[in-house]
Amino acid sequence: MAHFTLITGGARSGKSRFAIELAKSLGERIVYLATCQPVDREMRRRVVRHQQERPAHWRTIEHPQDPATTLRRLRGAIDGVVVDCLTMYVAQLLLQRRSEESIEHAVRHLCETIRQIPCPVIMVTNEVGSGIVPAHRLGRRFRDLAGLANQAAARAADRVYVVTAGIPTLIKSASRTEPRALSLKAGGSSKLRKNPWVTRDR
Repeated sequence: MAHFTLITGGARSGKSRFAIELAKSLGERIVYLATCQPVDREMRRRVVRHQQERPAHWRTIEHPQDPATTLRRLRGAIDGVVVDCLTMYVAQLLLQRRSEESIEHAVRHLCETIRQIPCPVIMVTNEVGSGIVPAHRLGRRFRDLAGLANQAAARAADRVYVVTAGIPTLIKSASRTEPRALSLKAGGSSKLRKNPWVTRDR
């Protein structure tokens, strides 16, 4: 199992369910960090539904204000951690009127902390930039910051999955960090070639 796995996808794509199934394969002693802080009845119903979907014996930490510190302070025998989700954490930081630089630093710090702790971590996040452009400035800031946060997490992760319609697709693994582009030749033949738009992190 990869040390740091990132799972992304749209709303109701099945990403949290997939994260739970992956975490079950790690063992029985799972810590679930839920970053959502419900503010209305509808959101509370969503939280309850998520709680019912995961095993009751998992240890749950609700809406940690500083997930990096929470991860460092974990004690005892732990088989794995699920962080669900990065997007809600970014939203909380934005509502605290933190600067973009401060939010980006917090996300990088979280990813660095995940790399340092001894147990595997599965992080869930949302793809929010594939729809219409938000009408308000705050919505556009959130969309942009969520996209930057996802990029930072994907760079740090050993594996990245995207979940669409309940189907997970592996798009990055520790053994294959660069995507490949399909090059079509005349006559219908094809071969895989290196994507010129992708550079390897130094």
